[in-house]
Amino acid sequence: MQNDLAAERVDRESTEWAARQDLAAAYRMIDRFFPTTDGIYNHLSLRVPGAPRHFLIKRHALLYREVTASNLVRVDMDADLDERAGVNRPGFVLHSGVLRARPDVQCVIHMHTVPGIAMSAHGGGLRMISQAAIRFYQRIGYHPFEGVTDNADERERLAAALGDHHALFLRNHGIVVTGSSVREAFERTRDLMTACEIQLALEAATDNIIEVPDAICESTVRQLELHDSGRGKADWPAWRRLMDDVAPGYAD
Repeated sequence: MQNDLAAERVDRESTEWAARQDLAAAYRMIDRFFPTTDGIYNHLSLRVPGAPRHFLIKRHALLYREVTASNLVRVDMDADLDERAGVNRPGFVLHSGVLRARPDVQCVIHMHTVPGIAMSAHGGGLRMISQAAIRFYQRIGYHPFEGVTDNADERERLAAALGDHHALFLRNHGIVVTGSSVREAFERTRDLMTACEIQLALEAATDNIIEVPDAICESTVRQLELHDSGRGKADWPAWRRLMDDVAPGYAD
């Protein structure tokens, strides 16, 4: 099945073009901060403004550092797409599954970083031993490994494991992080990677680990969510300025 939406011209004054620039910037940020992701594999996706059953995703053969606003592919999440449409089949299945199930989610990030994969296989799960981890207090799901995510029927099980959480550990596989914007998904991804690294480092160093009590976790996660809905948004223009400096081609 061909994806005719991929060749569609986009008005550069439109909300879709602005969304494309945000997503392309995030691809470049992930490439800069998490270079262990799997080459052309793993993906970031973004629901198209005004077209909630369509989303943007990178072309299959491109590295993250090659993604630009104009070469992102627009796809129909209700279609059945593979590489013939210019998109990676497992990536399409995973991202369409999350976006179909969660109308509140606008952006999805999936990665195979070493800390993320290690923690996805951790039998005890994410522990509340850092502020970064507390962002995910009672807000993270776990999905058992089923192999490569190219079977459309896995979408329902992925969605059930995610529920209304912010993120999902794909057991023995990697992470999925959601957000109501590109900024929110990116910041949650940074925090989750930090939380994984801290936990793995602490557990390797000592058994004497202080965990944050549930009551403090509950109040702190509300503080963090209030921060994200207010002054926390000021960081996104800063990240965009960094990309304008080090990877200016992303916005084209």
